[in-house]
Amino acid sequence: MTDFDELLRIEHDGWRSLCEGTGADFYGSIMTADGRMVLAHGVAMDRSAVVSSLGDAPPWASYEITDARRIPLGDDAAALTYTGRAAREGAAPFVALMSSTYVRTAAGWRLALYQQTPIPDAD
Repeated sequence: MTDFDELLRIEHDGWRSLCEGTGADFYGSIMTADGRMVLAHGVAMDRSAVVSSLGDAPPWASYEITDARRIPLGDDAAALTYTGRAAREGAAPFVALMSSTYVRTAAGWRLALYQQTPIPDAD
């Protein structure tokens, strides 16, 4: 399995966890201790805030990842960029450019930084 395939699998695992309501556990285990998420609505959260917020978040009903690209950042780091589209029941889809920066540790790839940029009028 290539690094691209492995990172894309991790992204899908994360989105599936958000659909299943298990995002707090998933991101609590995959994020680095000093990891951050910078979200489309202007909030930046550390790992503990991410875990706390996902504990009460409504699940996504569906998601899609398109145009995924891997950007190498050295031997033990890489970013994955893509267009993400997700929807919750009864709500308009959320569409954004997304990037996840990973570092390779002895335990495997860990998410250091996740960032969203909404695409206006993309639904």
